[in-house]
Amino acid sequence: MPVKHLSLVVCALLLAATALAQSSTHSATGRKLYKWVDDQGVTHYGDHIPPEYAAQGGQVINGAGVELEHVDPQKTPEQLAREDQMRLDAEQSALRDKNLLNTYVSVQEIEHLRDQRITLLADQIKVTSAFLEQDDAKLKRLRNMSQRFRPYNPDPKAPPMTDQMADDLVRLDNDIHTQEENLREKRSEEATMSKQFANDIARFKELKGIH
Repeated sequence: MPVKHLSLVVCALLLAATALAQSSTHSATGRKLYKWVDDQGVTHYGDHIPPEYAAQGGQVINGAGVELEHVDPQKTPEQLAREDQMRLDAEQSALRDKNLLNTYVSVQEIEHLRDQRITLLADQIKVTSAFLEQDDAKLKRLRNMSQRFRPYNPDPKAPPMTDQMADDLVRLDNDIHTQEENLREKRSEEATMSKQFANDIARFKELKGIH
């Protein structure tokens, strides 16, 4: 056995003997005797577990070396944050279940509300699509007209584009981009809403024991 390791073992045994010898005094004064293992695998005893070994846990023992209490490893900030998130998720899930049961009395009621809201969104999508088609047609006509004017017409004798036409081109182009973004948002909202209602129906059936 290497001399360094042998020295560590001897020191640990001496510390253990001293700690065990003092355990009756500790018990009489209400102090606890802790046992833990360091990174080298050496067992230590003392009246507390040092912070650098708290993550490994340990035991509370009596004068005979018998374990009286297990000391759980100290959790890392990441573990604590994960547990907090899990607890928050569970609380939110329980709240959603409560609201679901308090809001609806049947699957048909959920389906009726779903159909109403999906229909409303579908109508909004139709209106937005119609406006977009109209703006696209206007922009196409305006661009065709602009070909007669400079700078789109390379003929040096071509008249310059009027400020009004230039403004209309910019405005229509911006309007089309806005309508396209609105259309994407409405379609995304429709998909999300359909999925949410499907989840609510499935969960409602589960809570009510409906098959």
